[in-house]
Amino acid sequence: MRRIVAVLLTCLLLAVLFIPQALAHTPLCSCSDEGDGTILCEGGFSDGASGEGVKMQVVDANGKVIIEGKMNEDSEFQFKKPEGEYTVIFDAGPGHTVKVPSSEITE
Repeated sequence: MRRIVAVLLTCLLLAVLFIPQALAHTPLCSCSDEGDGTILCEGGFSDGASGEGVKMQVVDANGKVIIEGKMNEDSEFQFKKPEGEYTVIFDAGPGHTVKVPSSEITE
C-alpha cells in the first residue's frame, strides 16, 4: 500500500512540476486585413514572450512560399495581400508553429 501511495505522489509531483512548463510557452498569431491592400499579423507566446525575430512565411494554395520575413521588434509582420488563397505561417520552431489560412483573415 505504501508503495502505491509513493508512486502516486511521485506522479502527482512530476505532473505539478512539468505540465505548467509545457503549457507556458504556446505560440499565438493573429492576422487582420488592414483594408489598404496589406495584411498585419501580430504574434508572440502565451507566457508574454515577444515574437520578435520569429520566422514568417506566406504560402499559396499549392504550398509555394510567396513571401518570407520575420516579426519586427513590435512582434508584427506586415505584407502586401496576395491574390487568391494563401496561408500565413508563424514558425518559432518544432512544436511552435501557427498557421492562419486567408479564409480566417478579416478586416
